[in-house]
Amino acid sequence: MNPASQANEVAHALEVARQHTQGGSGKADVNASMGDILRRTKGLSAEQVNQALEYQTSKGVRFGEAVVALGLAKPEDVLWALAQQFHYPYNPQQAEHRLNEELVVANDPFSPQVEAFRDLRTQLIPLMMGDEQQRHAIAVVSAEVGDGKTFITANLAAAFSQLPGRTLLVDADLRTPRMHELFGVEPGTGLSGILAGRAEPNVIKPVEHLPNLYMLPAGIVPPNPAELLQRASFSLLMKELLEKFDYVLVDTPAASLGSDARVIAGHCGACMVVGRKNKSRTPAVQSLVKQLTKSTVKISGFLMNDY
Repeated sequence: MNPASQANEVAHALEVARQHTQGGSGKADVNASMGDILRRTKGLSAEQVNQALEYQTSKGVRFGEAVVALGLAKPEDVLWALAQQFHYPYNPQQAEHRLNEELVVANDPFSPQVEAFRDLRTQLIPLMMGDEQQRHAIAVVSAEVGDGKTFITANLAAAFSQLPGRTLLVDADLRTPRMHELFGVEPGTGLSGILAGRAEPNVIKPVEHLPNLYMLPAGIVPPNPAELLQRASFSLLMKELLEKFDYVLVDTPAASLGSDARVIAGHCGACMVVGRKNKSRTPAVQSLVKQLTKSTVKISGFLMNDY
């Protein structure tokens, strides 16, 4: 495929980004009272809301505390309603559409564990929000299978989606992709289809329940992942994605499976190395870091995962 054809395929694939990113990702209930939200979504009657308001006034407590004390709502219902007021993605424990249990940032965003992801997010923002020459997508890489790289990438993407702006998660693991399963997204033709020249509309998909998060799934597992990832169209794609989205995170295969991770990191311009406590072998990690330092890739840091 010549460069002009590659450019056309990438532009076609990115049309969905234009469709989804124009006009924002939804409206927050910032002007709705908690009573209105609970009435609309949890079935509280007007009489029950008035009962809670009377209790609130007589006891000098917050409305949320009142509905819980009266048994009209559960604490997680109140947290959910509060999240709606501030357009904060929250999927409580008892929600009907609870996400995969590995997505702790989405399922339990107020837990101490999630603060670690927010801290990591803060450290990565400077690399992802510079000017045009300094901005990078972040490839998350690891030395071996089982290091928890996909868990880290998925939750980090969920953490970025809680910020204003648009976050894109790219599953570039064309060997054993899992992101579409974690987020409940249809794989479609995905990244492998784009790189093979078979892009289709809606290849970039919004993630349900996380309004600022979008995903480019890996697509069909190809017989030649290393060759596809080496194509010039991948670099062009990453450049276009950085123009369409505020934050771009890329999951990769383990380095032990081949050169894919290093190639992907090169297309992204920056990477974060993930290891796993009591699991990752020091020589394997050192070898990966040594190979990355020989390239132009910026290593944003090393994360020791104990999940």
